[in-house]
Amino acid sequence: MVAKSEETRSLIVATALRLFAENGYDRTTMRAIAAEAGVSVGNAYYYFASKDQLIQGFYDEIAKAHLTDARQAIEGERDFSARLKTVLLTWLDVAEPYHRFGTQFFVNAADPDSPLSPFSEESSPARDASVGLMRDVIADSDVKLDPDLRDDLPDLLWLYQMGVVLFWVHDRSAGQKRSRILVERTVPLIARLVGLSRLRVLRPVSREIVSLIRDLSKRDDVA
Repeated sequence: MVAKSEETRSLIVATALRLFAENGYDRTTMRAIAAEAGVSVGNAYYYFASKDQLIQGFYDEIAKAHLTDARQAIEGERDFSARLKTVLLTWLDVAEPYHRFGTQFFVNAADPDSPLSPFSEESSPARDASVGLMRDVIADSDVKLDPDLRDDLPDLLWLYQMGVVLFWVHDRSAGQKRSRILVERTVPLIARLVGLSRLRVLRPVSREIVSLIRDLSKRDDVA
């Protein structure tokens, strides 16, 4: 029963993404999604109370698939740079079928007050899964870094991944080749900077950068 429920949920998400890509987010109704998926409107609303929740469903689905594929791909690899590169390239592989929808996704997710924002409370399950994966990348690697940076590095690497995602959304090269070049060329630089953080002379600089990012990442909930 649980497997059937998950299958129906995934079908509704996949159908919605296809219709969003074909017709646009605003012009796609829950009724159209239900009809295309072959389920009743009531059943569609049982799984997702709104179209926004469908996007959250997409976040969760792609995060789950990425987590599974990436963990398998880095198993047994100790080199930090190789592990990080593999995780990012695996994300590009998992996301590739949805690239046509990427621009529409960004339009809705770019609003910082939208529940579709990757920084929103509603997106926390997918965000936490991605940060957790970055924590695994570090924990089982040979990386040597400033101990005070270790706790914050997974979040910093997730922010780096969000930069890759933004580039990917706008990448119109065949097969998003430029996004792969971006990963191939920037990961060694990131790894080098992380390694340098352990040097005593550079520790104050790395800690100041972490402090700055922490302050900038705080949500201002004061009206």
